[in-house]
Amino acid sequence: MPIYIHDCGFHSALGSQITDIHHRLESGHNPNMVEDLQILNDGKATVVGRVSESLPSLPEYLQKFNTRNNRLALSALKQIEPTIELMKKQYGTDRIAIVVGTSTSGIADGETAFKHKLDNGQFPGDFSYSQQELGNITDFLSQYYDINGPHYAISTACSSSGRVFLTAQRLLNSGMVDAVLVGGADTLCKLTLNGFHGLEALSSTLCQPFSSKRNGINIGEAAAFMLLSKEKPASDNQPTIALLGAGDSSDAHHISAPHPEGNGAEQAMKKALHAAQLSPQDIGYINAHGTATPLNDSMESKAIHRVFGANVPVSSTKPITGHTLGAASAVEAAIAWHILKHNLPLPLQKCQDKADDIDIDLIDCPQQIKKTNILSNSFAFGGNNISLIFGVVND
Repeated sequence: MPIYIHDCGFHSALGSQITDIHHRLESGHNPNMVEDLQILNDGKATVVGRVSESLPSLPEYLQKFNTRNNRLALSALKQIEPTIELMKKQYGTDRIAIVVGTSTSGIADGETAFKHKLDNGQFPGDFSYSQQELGNITDFLSQYYDINGPHYAISTACSSSGRVFLTAQRLLNSGMVDAVLVGGADTLCKLTLNGFHGLEALSSTLCQPFSSKRNGINIGEAAAFMLLSKEKPASDNQPTIALLGAGDSSDAHHISAPHPEGNGAEQAMKKALHAAQLSPQDIGYINAHGTATPLNDSMESKAIHRVFGANVPVSSTKPITGHTLGAASAVEAAIAWHILKHNLPLPLQKCQDKADDIDIDLIDCPQQIKKTNILSNSFAFGGNNISLIFGVVND
C-alpha cells in the first residue's frame, strides 16, 4: 500500500522558492555552489553548496535550540505549516510522529562556541551542549509545533534521511500513528569538511559524477521535509505523489568504502522494487547517489547496470546541491517530488567524458520522464544503503 506525501518543504543551495528550485534543476547551473577558502584547516580550496537566504529566528522560549541546523530546518518547514496544522486538527497532536535524519546537528555552533571558550576562557552564555546532540532537532520540532507523538533522529551518515521513510512506513503500518513528519537537515561545519579532506575525498572544483575526471565530492547544506500518511490527500488538480517502496541493506564491507562491486547497492534497489511491486522497466528515472568519488560511482554504475541495464535515465544532482550528508536522501526525495509534481525535465548530468567504468544511461540532453516512478539511491559509510521509489498514484 502506498504511503502518500501530503506536502514537501525544501531549502538548499537550490534556494527555497519554487521558481529558483525549478530553474536551477532544469539549467543544471547553481550560483550557490561556491569556492570556499576558509573552511579547510590547511587553507586549500573546495566547493560547497551554501544556503544564501536568511533563516527564521526562533522564539525566545526556544532559544536553547538556537542553531543554524534548527533554523534551516524551520525555514523548510514554514513552507508546509498549513498542512502541518491541518493534520494536527485531523489526527490530534499525539497521533503524529517526527523522524529526522541528520549527521551534523548543531556541531557548527559548537565549533563557534569552543573558539569563544579558547579566546575568552568560557563558553558563551547562550551555548548548550545539547545543541550538538543528534536528537536536538526533533526535540525542537516537537516543542515548536506542539506535536506529542514519537519523535527521534536517525543518524546513519549519508543514508540517514532515507531511513526515516522506512521508519515512517513501519510506524504507519503498525497503527502507532496516523501521520509522520519526515525529513533531514544538515549544515556546513568544519569538522565534517576537514574530515572528508583528511580522507582525500573532497574536490577543489565543482564535482563531476561519473566523469573520467571525477576526483571527489562537494559538501552542501540543506533541509527537506515531507508529511506522510496512509490516507490519500484531497485533490489539488496536481499529481498525487507517494512513497511506493523502500529497500535497505548493510554490506559492511569497509568503514568508509562501499563494496567495489556494489553488492549492497544492488540488494537495496531490488528490495525497493519488490516492496513497490514494480519491475525495473517501470522506473522512469534514477537519481543516483553519484558522489563523484572514483569508487562510489564505479560500484553504483555496476549495481544499476545489473538491475536495470542501460535502459533507465540516470543522473546525480549533487553538482547543483552539494552532498548534503545526513540530509541527502531527503533532499533527493524532494527533488523527485518536484519532478513528479510539476512535470519537470529530468536533471542533466552534463558529463561529456563518461568514464570507461561507467555503463549507465546518463542524461545529457533535456528530456521528460516517460514512466512516472523515480528511484533514488543513498549509500553511506559502512555500507549502510537505502533506495526509495516515489511515483504518481492515479487511483
